[in-house]
Amino acid sequence: MTEVAPFHADLASAPPNGSVVWRHTDDGVRLRLAAWRPENARGTVLLFPGRTEFIEKYGRFISDLNASGWAAATIDWRGQGLSDRLDDNAHLGHVLEFSDYQHDVHALTEWVHELALPAPSMLLAHSMGGCIGLRALIDGLDVSRAVFSAPMWGIQMPTFLRPLAYVLPPVARLMKRENQFAPGTKPINYITETEFQENMLTSDRETYAWLGELSASAPEFSLGGPSVQWVGSATQELDRLFAAPRPALPTLAFVGTDEKIVSIDAIHKFNRDWPSCEVRVVESARHEMMMEAPEIRQRFLSETLSFLDAV
Repeated sequence: MTEVAPFHADLASAPPNGSVVWRHTDDGVRLRLAAWRPENARGTVLLFPGRTEFIEKYGRFISDLNASGWAAATIDWRGQGLSDRLDDNAHLGHVLEFSDYQHDVHALTEWVHELALPAPSMLLAHSMGGCIGLRALIDGLDVSRAVFSAPMWGIQMPTFLRPLAYVLPPVARLMKRENQFAPGTKPINYITETEFQENMLTSDRETYAWLGELSASAPEFSLGGPSVQWVGSATQELDRLFAAPRPALPTLAFVGTDEKIVSIDAIHKFNRDWPSCEVRVVESARHEMMMEAPEIRQRFLSETLSFLDAV
């Protein structure tokens, strides 16, 4: 069953006349989905956001996609945005298993099919969405091309802490503490507590201020650090993805030289035996390629559109 869901149009700078709905997954989680279709759309971009993100954050970029003739559909993943939170502590970034996100992918693609959004469909996935998106491609997601922005194919952390990602989750489960915040993380939204000069997301002051306005104006979107269970499940999923066959479809991955959240080395390592994937390194770009300084953002947009149009 599909019902109209709330949307902060005044904050999002998204195109008018979008469709924003509630939709339940086949395992019973209520999600918020959104879609925009311009006249004479040439195809549809499935936009997979990252951890802590929400639909409104992509309003500006979706406007660019629509202006270029592409319909767009996106999602609040389970546990974030206005979709169902999975723990009593609404600030905890939590999921039981990373494979559960594929229920969300199925709900989105099923709705896109019902809307009869135009073919061909393309994938555009950012950060954690890049992990979810790669799994979806391996499992047969029906898209013609894929673009990844700073994909979470590995997580940056000090070498001495990496064993904890394997050891801590099972120990926490034994102690019934898997729903605790992972060490070094807080129940506070990153943008709320981080000054522009110290942020790892964007080098553009205006955009960072806008992201701060979103957080302040809609505190219901706020999400803090991940749970111990999230970290353990993510680590296991990344190991499985690395061992899996690479998708054969044309793929483009972007990563910035100033990336400090996902692992640059892991992105290159995935690419070594992936003939249909090209990695482009963007000078001075931080984590949020779609919300970077104008020249970086424009490069990402133009190269993405050129790649998609080549189909």
